[in-house]
Amino acid sequence: MSADDDARRLQAANPSGWFEDLYAEADAGTASVPWDKAEPQPHLVEWASGADGTGRTALVVGCGYGRDSEFLASLGYEVTAFDISPTAIAAVQARHPDSVVTYVAADLLDPPAEWHRAFDLVVENMTVQALPVDLHARAIGQVAWLTGSTLLVLAVAREEGPAPDGPPWPLTPSEITAFGTGGLSPVEVRRDEARWTAEFSRQVAMN
Repeated sequence: MSADDDARRLQAANPSGWFEDLYAEADAGTASVPWDKAEPQPHLVEWASGADGTGRTALVVGCGYGRDSEFLASLGYEVTAFDISPTAIAAVQARHPDSVVTYVAADLLDPPAEWHRAFDLVVENMTVQALPVDLHARAIGQVAWLTGSTLLVLAVAREEGPAPDGPPWPLTPSEITAFGTGGLSPVEVRRDEARWTAEFSRQVAMN
């Protein structure tokens, strides 16, 4: 069975809490995680080209094994990264024992109150699309709620219309637009190779 098949089997059985199931099976050696890659997400690398995160905070949504989190830390960001799966957090801490990233087990649908607009940069890389469509609006709102000034959304794209048989459940144009809430405005929304790269920003009031 492939890693993608492992994920689909577990998502079908537990559509909103399957992440822990998958990471626990992977930890036991009975399943594979399809996004367990050595390199950071290429669209993130492209977007961040030349960036200096020194003095800025970043939050990675659904961090998994930490490839994007460690990349952002290498650019100088003070990174917090979270995943709903405690097993994933334990695994990423074991993989990167000397990491400067703060890894935390937390739920996107119920994040810590102190995270409200607390991060200069929030990176949402294909976590919302791993949730059933009926949870997308709530998850999108929470991602925006976390964002202090800049939000980067990376996702697989689909057209408007009936929800596909997931998982995953790629994001429609209207769902991408929905990230622009609570004062967030689109900076650039690009769709290529059936993927979204969407940047939003919020003007931060100056004292």
